[in-house]
Amino acid sequence: MRHPEDAGQLIRSTVPAPDAPTIAQARRELAERLREGGSESAALEARVLMEAVAGERDPDPFGRLDPDATARLEAFAARRLSGEPVFRIIGEREFWGLPFALSKATLEPRPDSETLVEAALDCIGDRRQEPFSVLDLGTGTGCLLISVLSECRAATGLGVDLSPDACETAQHNAVVNSVSERVSFVQGSWTTALDRRFDLILSNPPYIPTAEIATLDVSVRDHDPMLALDGGADGLAPYRIFARTLPDVLAPQGIVVLEIGAGQEQDVIALMTQGGFAWRGSRRDLGGHPRALIFGYALK
Repeated sequence: MRHPEDAGQLIRSTVPAPDAPTIAQARRELAERLREGGSESAALEARVLMEAVAGERDPDPFGRLDPDATARLEAFAARRLSGEPVFRIIGEREFWGLPFALSKATLEPRPDSETLVEAALDCIGDRRQEPFSVLDLGTGTGCLLISVLSECRAATGLGVDLSPDACETAQHNAVVNSVSERVSFVQGSWTTALDRRFDLILSNPPYIPTAEIATLDVSVRDHDPMLALDGGADGLAPYRIFARTLPDVLAPQGIVVLEIGAGQEQDVIALMTQGGFAWRGSRRDLGGHPRALIFGYALK
């Protein structure tokens, strides 16, 4: 039987030990471990993981982590050293200056995809404050659609994804980013069962050729959903579907903005042209590669 003076032994202390390393020291040590593990951005990753553990941005560098926080940081370090992406570990990533929660059913939003948002907003031009409708095919986290709606306060949107879990994640992100009253998400396969037309269609479809998936970095291959990666034998399967089906859901003066992978620009332009679309231009990503292709109806 335990005596009253033993009660404290049943509770884990959350008070930092006097000799515990400071936050700055723990962050430096973590960065060094990540660097030795092969990370090319170890300092940034250590900062992001430390802020997630501390629960705040730019925590006091002279503060000390309590035992629970130290254990969480160690668990994060082990996951990162095993190849899990840092933003998967913390469960959230910023895109277009907005926070987006991640799930196992969604791709991790990446800066290069912001090229699609830029292209879409350029095409919308002076219509930003006017009502118009947006369709996002393969919405994932909803990052493309939600980012456009955040800039266009009178626009409404629909996101479609084959994964119901992805739709749930996107709906959560819409709430967090204050656009939930102007957007909805439905589980479905591309444009199947859609019976209306949209002024702007966005998509970042799976475009990795099936045989190349095994050669991808472990951070992508083992942590991004296969459903969002596999674009068929040549990586072009979704674009063939788009060329055939988007004319049924695009408004007469509408615009389509599609993300593509490396070396796919001419093939996708050819497919969409065969479907009755006119190529309106390309936008390059941060690395200078064609990333977003813009299409409208061909003039008759």
